[in-house]
Amino acid sequence: MNEKNIVVLVSGRGTNLQAIIDATQSGYIPGKISLVISDCPDALALIRAQKANIPTLILDFKSFSGKKVYEDELLRVLKKENPSVICLAGYMRIVGKTVISQFYHRILNIHPSLLPAFPGLDAQKQALEYGVKVSGCTVHFVDEGMDTGPIILQAPVLVKETDTVETLSQSILEKEHEIYCQAIKMLLEEKLMIQGRTVRVKGGIK
Repeated sequence: MNEKNIVVLVSGRGTNLQAIIDATQSGYIPGKISLVISDCPDALALIRAQKANIPTLILDFKSFSGKKVYEDELLRVLKKENPSVICLAGYMRIVGKTVISQFYHRILNIHPSLLPAFPGLDAQKQALEYGVKVSGCTVHFVDEGMDTGPIILQAPVLVKETDTVETLSQSILEKEHEIYCQAIKMLLEEKLMIQGRTVRVKGGIK
């Protein structure tokens, strides 16, 4: 059994997946992506995985009779893979209790805002409409809430007066790629300690 397996759940373009692929191939992340799972058959992320010779699996949500049946199959697959970390990378579904309870503190998500500000969908649009001067991104453990799990890393991004949803999203995305890979690396190196809502890093963040 490879104790450093990474499973990535995707729904869309897969730019964060690509960053994780690159970081594993370079040796920065001490593990390998053993499987990429998509709930969307035409996700571009699947093509990225296939180009990197990473196994892929499509669990088309529409082909299941409901969320419970879908989650049960997802859990079955994840148990078989037994990953050290599960990364949500543009995965557009809320992970259910059945999966979270089996992989507690092993599921990570990246969100395009400085949580707890602007959770949920369209975070960049929310930030611009609110008029914030600084936005950013957050890597956090996944719990049963909506973007509410303990925060691992955050990176700020200055909001320009000329920013649109598209330009702000792109600026934040560049930071996402950096801190997501950093958080995965720290988790696999067993450097994260969780005390209540606070995540501490052994030796500090470098």
